[in-house]
Amino acid sequence: MKQDFKVYIRLLSYLKPYWGIALFVVVGFGINAATEVSVAKLLKFIIDAIQGGNRGDLDWFPVLIVLLIFFRGLGLFMGGYFTAVISRSLVFSIRQEIYAKLLKLPSQYYLDNSSGHITAKIMYNVEQLTAASSESLKILVRDGAITLGLMGYLLYTNWRLTLCIFIFVPLIGVLVRKASKRLRKLSLQVQNTMGDVNHIVQETVSGNAVVKSFAGEESEQQRFYKSSQENLKRGLKMVVVQNLNSPLVQLVMAVALSIIIWLALRPQILGDTSAGEFVAFITAAGLLAKPVKSLTDINEKLQRGMAAAYSVFELLDLPQEENTGTLQPTLHGAIKFEHVDLDYKGDVKAIQDFNLDIQAGQTVALVGRSGAGKSSLVNMLVRFQEMSAGQIYLDQIPIQDIELTCLRSQIAMVNQQVVLFDRTVRENIAYGQLSNATDEQVIAAAKAAYAHEFIMALPQGYDTPLGAQGLSLSGGQRQRIAIARAILKDAPILILDEATSALDNESEHFIQKAFDAAMQDGDRTTIVIAHRLSTIENADLIVVMDKGRIVEQGTHAELLLQQGAYYQLHQRNFEE
Repeated sequence: MKQDFKVYIRLLSYLKPYWGIALFVVVGFGINAATEVSVAKLLKFIIDAIQGGNRGDLDWFPVLIVLLIFFRGLGLFMGGYFTAVISRSLVFSIRQEIYAKLLKLPSQYYLDNSSGHITAKIMYNVEQLTAASSESLKILVRDGAITLGLMGYLLYTNWRLTLCIFIFVPLIGVLVRKASKRLRKLSLQVQNTMGDVNHIVQETVSGNAVVKSFAGEESEQQRFYKSSQENLKRGLKMVVVQNLNSPLVQLVMAVALSIIIWLALRPQILGDTSAGEFVAFITAAGLLAKPVKSLTDINEKLQRGMAAAYSVFELLDLPQEENTGTLQPTLHGAIKFEHVDLDYKGDVKAIQDFNLDIQAGQTVALVGRSGAGKSSLVNMLVRFQEMSAGQIYLDQIPIQDIELTCLRSQIAMVNQQVVLFDRTVRENIAYGQLSNATDEQVIAAAKAAYAHEFIMALPQGYDTPLGAQGLSLSGGQRQRIAIARAILKDAPILILDEATSALDNESEHFIQKAFDAAMQDGDRTTIVIAHRLSTIENADLIVVMDKGRIVEQGTHAELLLQQGAYYQLHQRNFEE
C-alpha cells in the first residue's frame, strides 16, 4: 500500500506543469456540478410555483431549462477538453522520457528483452498511465464535485435522512477494495500478454521471408491466435470484475435510497416539508447513484494505470550505461588488452585472460571458429559489453576514463548484421554525427566503398529512400553503404566484421576492394574479423582465437611456418 502511494505520487508529479490548465478543468466541472444540484432546485421551484399558482415564476421555467443545459454543456466541454490536453501532453512527455532512456540503456537490456515487449511499454503501457492520472482525476473532480454538491444539498434539506446513506459507505468500501486487488493482477497480465502479441507481430514482419519460404504462415497464425486469445481472456476478466463491481455498488445505493423514501413518507420524519422540497430531496438522492457509480469506476482505471506505472517506472529506474569517464582525448589508435575477461550470465567465459598489444596504424586480423569470442572482443572496445576483469587501454588511457560519446565517435564499425534506416541513401551514409557532411564528402566515401555506381543507378540516386532496413538493396549493396558510412566517419580506429561468405563473387570482390580502400590509411588502426583467410594475408598481425583465448599470433608467413591452428584453418579454407 505504501509502495502504491509512492508510485501514485510520482505519477501525479508529471501533472505539475499543467496546474494552470487544471484550474480550467476544476472550473468546468464545478459549473457542471452546480447544474446537477440545480436540477433538484429547479424541480422544487416548479412544484412550488404550480402549487402556489404563481404564473410569473412558471414563465421563467423554459428560460431556466435552456440556461441549465447551456451551462451544463459549457462545464462539460471545458472540463473534458482541458483534461484531454493534460492527458495527451502527459503521454507525450512520458514517451519522450522513456525513449530517451531506451537510447541510454546498456546493450545487455536489448539482449534480455524482446523488441515486442519494449515497444509495448512505450506504446501501450504509457497510454494506460493516463487512466491512473488524468482520467481518474477527471472523474474524481467531475463526479466528486457533483457528489459533494448533492450531499451538501441533502444535508441542508434533511440531515437525518441523509445520514442513512453514510451507513452504507463501509460496505461500498469493502466492495471497491476486493475489486482493486483483482483488477491490479489482471491489468499486469493484460500488459504482459500485449507484449507477447507485439513481439509475435514484430518477429513475423521482420522475418516474413523465412515465414513464406518455409510455409510458416499457419503456425505463425496459431501463435498469434494463442497470444491474442490470452490477452482477450485477461481483458474480459477485467470487464467482468468491473461490471460486477458497479451494479453491486448501485444496488447498495438503491437500498439506501429505498430506506430514505420509506422513512421520508413517515409524517413524523417529513414534518412540515413542502411537496416541492420532498420531490427535490428524492431527486437529489436519486441523482447521487450515477456519480457514486462513476467514482467506483475510478478503481478500474486506477488499477490499470498503476500496473502500467510500475512497468514504466521500472524501465525509467534501470541503470543506464556507465559514463563516468571525463577525458576527451584525440585518439591515435594504440590499443592494449591486459588480462581481460568477459563473463556472460551463467558463468560462461566469452573472453579469458586476453592480452594483446596493437600499435597505432596497425591492421590486425582476428580469426577463429564461430564462438571464439571475436565479436565480444570488439564489442568491449566500444563498450557495448563491459569487461568482467582486466583492463583495456587506448593510447595508454584506461577505457573507462574516456567519455563514452568521445570514445564511440572515434571508432567506426561495420557489423556483420548491417543496419540501415528508413531514410535516403545520403542520410544513411551521413548518419548521426556525420549529418553535417557535404555532398562531396558523402560521394567521395561512397566511391571509396565502391557504392557510387549502384547508388546512381537507383531511381533518385542519393535521395532514394531505402525503406525498412534497406531491404530493397542486395546484401552486398547494403554492406557497401555501411562501409561508406564508416569511411565517412574517418575515425582513428576502424572495426570490420567482414562477413563476405554469404555474398556472391561480384559483391565480395567490390566489398574486398572497399575494405582495402578503408584500410589503406596508414594512420588508421584497423581490426578485421576475418571469415575468409584470403582477405587478411597482408595484415600486420593475425590473431588466432579459440574459446576466448589467443592460441597463435603473428604474420601470415610466420603462422604458416608454425603449421599450427592457423595453418589448418588456411588449408581447410583453400580446400573449400
